Parts: sequence; structure tokens; C-alpha cells
Amino acid sequence: MTTPAVGAAKKLMTVDEYWDFVNLPENMDRLFELRRGEVVEMSRPKKPHGIVAANIARVLGNYSFAVNLGYVLSNDTGVVLEETPGTVVGPDVAYCVDANNYDDVEPKWVESPPVLAVEVLSPTDKPGEVNEKISDYLRAGVKVVWLADPEVKTVTVYRPNHHHVILKPADELTGGDELPGFSCKVADFFRLPGDRPPPPPQPPTP
Repeated sequence: MTTPAVGAAKKLMTVDEYWDFVNLPENMDRLFELRRGEVVEMSRPKKPHGIVAANIARVLGNYSFAVNLGYVLSNDTGVVLEETPGTVVGPDVAYCVDANNYDDVEPKWVESPPVLAVEVLSPTDKPGEVNEKISDYLRAGVKVVWLADPEVKTVTVYRPNHHHVILKPADELTGGDELPGFSCKVADFFRLPGDRPPPPPQPPTP
């Protein structure tokens, strides 16, 4: 859920002004995003949200090392989607390919669109805000967006100029042209070590 940031100025902020704002001592332990020049404060995610985000980051991290390309971001790392008006968001997980060595990573926010942005739904998220954020990602050049829903254990896949696709736990999530060779069960995002993998789908009865 997002609420207007306490004490945020009425005028629209630039990306540079927002950087200064979030790094003020009184704001260091708070979560914000910049949406079209306006600062909004984010609520702290709950445990299911964190588990799913961590599982996705782990699976994607394994992929990036397997293909020796790119890196994975988590923990709401800032991604600049638009300079004017300033839009800086924090995807729950993102996969980027603008650097391949740790020392080459820019120390501030992500300026180039990630290949993939992942959002994990929280119970308080408003559908209109979620849809707007997904649209912002795609308009900014993000090639694919995954929306993971911990409650119903689905992943909805969004691509520019394509209808979204909803995948259930037993379905296979593939990377397509954006993440060549990537593949995992949707259920892998919603499991702990004690959970048994779901049974494979059965072929239709003739």
C-alpha cells in the first residue's frame, strides 16, 4: 500500500532531488518511490512477500551465473524509469545486463531498463496502482514483467504489445527471448524446503 510521504514537498521532484531526499538522515530507514515527480511512502512487506521475493531472486541468480551474464537486484533497489517527471521505483526483484563485473556496477540507481522486473503482490496493493506500475515498466523499456501473487500462487507475465499470461503452480515459466534458456516451475517461487513439489500435470484422458 502506498500513502503520501509525510513532509514531501508539493512541487514535483526531479530524480536528483529525490536522491537527496531519500538520503536525508531522517529518511534512511523508510521506503519511498518517486512516481511522476511525487514521493510516496511504501509500507513494509510481510513474511510471505519476502519469502517469494527471495525465492525468485535465488532462482534468477542461479540463472545469471549459469549463463555468465548480468546480475540480479533485490531489496527494492532504485530503478529510474523516467527523468521528467521523475519516476524512480523499487522492484522486488530485477534482472539487469548493463554490467557483468561487480566493479563495473554503478553505485547509485539503475539508469538502464532492466530486462526483467518482478513485483510481488501484497494484500494491501491496489489493482489500479499495480497496473499503472506495470505499464510504467513496459513503457520505460523493461522487456518483461512478472507479477507474483503469494496468496493464489500464480505468476502473471507481461510483455509489450502482448496479452498478459497467467501461470499456475504446476505450469512452467520460461524466459522466452528475454532470458534464453531460463525455465522453472511456478511452484518453485512459493515453496520452503519442507514443501513437496507439485505432481506433474496429467495428460488428458482419451
